[in-house]
Amino acid sequence: MALIVQKFGGSSVADAERVNNVANRIVETAQLGNRVVVVVSAQGDTTDELIEKANEINPNASKREMDMLLSSGEQISIALLAMAIEKLNYPVISLTGWQAGFRTNATSGNARIDKIDVERIQSELDKRNIVIVAGFQGLNRYDDITTLGRGGSDTSAVALAAALQADKCEIYTDVDGVYTADPRIVPDAIKLDEITYDEMLELASLGANVLHNRSVEMAKKYNVKLEVKSSFRKVPGTIVKEVTNVEKMLIRGVTRDNDVARIAIIGVEDTPGIAFKVFSALAKEGVNVDMILQSIGHGGTKDIVFTVTKNNLTRTLAIIEGLKDSMHYQEVNHRDDLSKVSIVGAGMVNNPGVAARMFEALFAADINIHMISTSEIKVSVLINVNNAERAVKVIHDQFRV
Repeated sequence: MALIVQKFGGSSVADAERVNNVANRIVETAQLGNRVVVVVSAQGDTTDELIEKANEINPNASKREMDMLLSSGEQISIALLAMAIEKLNYPVISLTGWQAGFRTNATSGNARIDKIDVERIQSELDKRNIVIVAGFQGLNRYDDITTLGRGGSDTSAVALAAALQADKCEIYTDVDGVYTADPRIVPDAIKLDEITYDEMLELASLGANVLHNRSVEMAKKYNVKLEVKSSFRKVPGTIVKEVTNVEKMLIRGVTRDNDVARIAIIGVEDTPGIAFKVFSALAKEGVNVDMILQSIGHGGTKDIVFTVTKNNLTRTLAIIEGLKDSMHYQEVNHRDDLSKVSIVGAGMVNNPGVAARMFEALFAADINIHMISTSEIKVSVLINVNNAERAVKVIHDQFRV
């Protein structure tokens, strides 16, 4: 008897018809003799609607109270889904994140899972119940409700699969797998049968909105067998695992991420410790930095250029302004009309010239590059956002992914 953890996103349970469809899928899995634990997100745009309601009352509400509000979306989903399964005459129980044993740190709005006490879930499984768990939430040491931040339900599902030592974790979404590019941009994008954890982690971090990077990190750490599948079509999905045959395909995907702001600190003193001063101050305030470029010193100064997400732009500029007296820079400028376009593939590490082919495709399309970042399995470029979709298409064509 296999233990399967299934996760259904907000679009999968957006209305009554879809809730009933998901209920049927879950019961079919259970009828095959499997024990089933299901993690569910809030319905459709519920989370966004709750944020709007909060802003109507208090745009500066505390993160603790926002967690109290936003966690209610998942609670609605699990109850409705359990009701739909009850209608199919199958034993089921819904549990909030804290009832399911999720314990987190005290960081409201972006909590990390410390541990999961699976005793309650195991007890319900022993009663032959399908267990429906609210994703995205837990309880901290003060017994306050916390939420796990963006992609939190993916993280909840993988964490449960690891804690329960599940045979498989299935992530159901509105696409039927991981593609070589967004099919809405590149109609001839290819669905991948399998992909490595490392490749999926890069794709998730670079804008492929299929799995959240925290969930992939956890799956890799605990060797959770992961499969991305369609909520609406009964077709094989994409399996995420440690090793795949990378010889057949040079790159696995082309992505774009429009949530990018570039900041340039111009005329910084060319002395040791300046970069440390900037990035330690940002880290202390929880600002994550992505691409970084530092110029060669000239005339006793240098320039430091880096990117952050758009929602961190204002805070980052304020932090840098606070460092002006100690850094003595000349000026700071920024742009938020940019996009990061990337290629990912473990096959590129032993194939020289991959970056050159990417740059050739952009040159042929007359697309200018502002910044470049590389690793063993990815190359990213920063370009004007109005060129992003065209860039994805020409790069995909160049590699015939």
